[in-house]
Amino acid sequence: MINTDAVIIGAGPVGLFVIHQLGIKGLKTEVIDNLDKAGGQCIELYPDKPIYDIPGIPSCTGKELTDKLIEQIKPFKSNFHLNERVEEVKQEEDFWILKTNKGKTFKSKNVVIAGGVGSFEPRKLSIKGSEKYEGKSLFYSVSDKTKFKNKKISIFGGGDSALDWALELSKISKVTIIHRRDEFRGAPHTLSELKKLEKLGKVSIKTKYQIDSIEGDKNIKSIIIKSDDDKKMKIDTDYILSFFGLIMKLGPIAEWGLNMDKKVINVNTNNFQTNKKGIFAIGDICSYPGKLKLILSGFHEGALASVECFKRARPNEKYRFEFTTSSKQIHERLGLKK
Repeated sequence: MINTDAVIIGAGPVGLFVIHQLGIKGLKTEVIDNLDKAGGQCIELYPDKPIYDIPGIPSCTGKELTDKLIEQIKPFKSNFHLNERVEEVKQEEDFWILKTNKGKTFKSKNVVIAGGVGSFEPRKLSIKGSEKYEGKSLFYSVSDKTKFKNKKISIFGGGDSALDWALELSKISKVTIIHRRDEFRGAPHTLSELKKLEKLGKVSIKTKYQIDSIEGDKNIKSIIIKSDDDKKMKIDTDYILSFFGLIMKLGPIAEWGLNMDKKVINVNTNNFQTNKKGIFAIGDICSYPGKLKLILSGFHEGALASVECFKRARPNEKYRFEFTTSSKQIHERLGLKK
């Protein structure tokens, strides 16, 4: 059995930051994630895509943010259990006992669920034979944009991912963006920029079209798209990028007796504790009035949750808030000289 002060479920940006918040309070953490690496959606879905709303950082990619967070928590030597999923949670007195699909058992007074929206997978193209191109010339995320340099790219979708990548890849490739409606769900500013590029002949935008078929052998050579009135069009294509959103799967979390509503967990905003004492939810998986699904909101939630975690893990110690700039104890935990 692994004894610790807090078990964190989810190693995305919010999960990584709460390691820091717990660590500077002197708490030991164990982290469990069903992906094979830390970073969550930032690494899985947009490692190379710019993020603009992290305070103090004008722009960074998902990978750069993850790398910085991992660097920040190094002094706390948290253990990561990757490719692993929590299957069972039960209470024993004031502790929580967690068991994983790999047979590990954890004992802790605190469980912090920072699992984003749970496990996720992309909505795939419903075109016969498309699966044979997956990972070769059909992708549902971008991990290395240089792969697409000087190529013909067809991007499907109407949300931020589709628009952002269309704008980004238009700098190095010939891009066609295809959407089944006239209206896009993505940021108006990004769409405005794409329409400017369309007038310059650098981007092609096809609306009220859906994919009809794929032509090619080992790799894609072209696609056929079909309009609402059955008009068909052939587009020479080297790569397809499909951004039709994600299928969210909460998995065993849904069976833990937490106060849930539409796949999110209701929490109180004093400490982001759920209806179960000692189980906290932060990041996209938690819900409360006025909730914004932003990384910076998750950072705030993790900071407040860490205070209650300290009180539960150290009931005989009085919690004393200190600024990191002036605390000798925090400097020592970070390995710094004051």
